[in-house]
Amino acid sequence: MEWRDTGILLSTRKHGENSLILEVFTPEHGRHLGVLRGGTSRKMAPYLQPGAQLDLTWKARLEDHMGAFTAEPERSRAAMALGHRIALAGLNTTLALLTFCLPEREAHRPLYNRSEALLDLLGQPDLWPLAYLRWELALLEELGFGLDLTRCAATGSTEDLAYVSPKSGRAVSRAGAGEWADRMLPLPDVLLGKGAAPDREIVTALQTTGFFLEHRLAPQLSDRPLPAARSAFLDLLARQSQRPA
Repeated sequence: MEWRDTGILLSTRKHGENSLILEVFTPEHGRHLGVLRGGTSRKMAPYLQPGAQLDLTWKARLEDHMGAFTAEPERSRAAMALGHRIALAGLNTTLALLTFCLPEREAHRPLYNRSEALLDLLGQPDLWPLAYLRWELALLEELGFGLDLTRCAATGSTEDLAYVSPKSGRAVSRAGAGEWADRMLPLPDVLLGKGAAPDREIVTALQTTGFFLEHRLAPQLSDRPLPAARSAFLDLLARQSQRPA
């Protein structure tokens, strides 16, 4: 068995004296693991940082074996991420969620394309929070838990949408929420693609998407909590949003 693909490096762990097990996300083969012999060498180690883009060839005797990679670096993203705390926290969050959410060896090309585009924005920290929010919405959509924010679930109206139903993931207007408003999740303008998207709104929006990640998606995947990297990123973004302009 053999294939060649590009891929985002999610993580590495040592294997034997000089090899690594690479975990990557590829467009055609999904989240995939394999052994990279010589991965700890001085030649390869600088290129094998989380988020790196790699040209990969995978070989195995049988399809269900872990197999072995050969890897050539296409581009590194570490320098862009290290230059800004939000970017670094966002990189860690993105890779952790992909590792947590994606089944092995199942292609998710639309999500892959969005993930690659998101990581290529690491050098633009002013754009990163909004880009990350859109990516998280796409992650929920790709895995079957997308939000429907087009019209009110109760009245059908497209006006004055202010909440998200925690049960259905659908938008609810103020009139439609009525006495149940205090049980709803907030629907800031940024989730509707409106307004200037300040960081404080993005934090609120990520609290809403986080509910569905934690209470809808995660229980379907495992009994483990969401990666701590996401909470760390959200806390950092919240502190940034409180600073004077």
